[in-house]
Amino acid sequence: MGFADLRKLRLPSKEEALPGREVSMPVPERHAVSGAPLRPPFPEMHQALFAMGCFWGAERKFWETPGVFTTAVGYAGGHTPNPTYQEVCTGRTGHAEVVLVAYDPRKLRYENLLKVFWENHDPTQGMRQGNDVGTQYRSALYCYGDEQRRPAEISRDAFQDALTAEDHGVITTEIAPAPEFYYAEDYHQQYLHKNPGGYCGLGGTGVACPVGLI
Repeated sequence: MGFADLRKLRLPSKEEALPGREVSMPVPERHAVSGAPLRPPFPEMHQALFAMGCFWGAERKFWETPGVFTTAVGYAGGHTPNPTYQEVCTGRTGHAEVVLVAYDPRKLRYENLLKVFWENHDPTQGMRQGNDVGTQYRSALYCYGDEQRRPAEISRDAFQDALTAEDHGVITTEIAPAPEFYYAEDYHQQYLHKNPGGYCGLGGTGVACPVGLI
């Protein structure tokens, strides 16, 4: 592995990060699958933010979940404002690829979204998911308040027990307050709907995540 690859495995400091820009990324008004708005406000909906590797396949898992109102892909957890995909791929923004999920709490609990999260990627791989290597592919739960942080931590501990029982490694998932979310480019939004044969490196461990613990 070369120096450039090793650099992608280390989060940059704020001083090392690319400067970015003030202008936000233009995105479509509507979700390509559901027709729901892509940007807030989302009346009577709650929001959640998940990082689980390449955001193309992750977004599809969530838009297919009953009770989800809309989804969008973007970048969060780094330093660079309004980054481009090319900038994120350098490892010099600090961002993870994330999925923003707006959901109806009357139809869907955050706990059930956590089950989708844990079961559809390998949260033990650090700065990678399978063949996708770099800080942008790290596992993270960015929480909107303690009402999400507590179930996130409880579910992590329960899933760790399940993984350990099946001889898997230690969870490396970051759990932190939700940072600013920056929308990704138009062509990334609902990518696998627009490109049904497109790349999806998403894969779980085959271990079920316990629910009903909260």
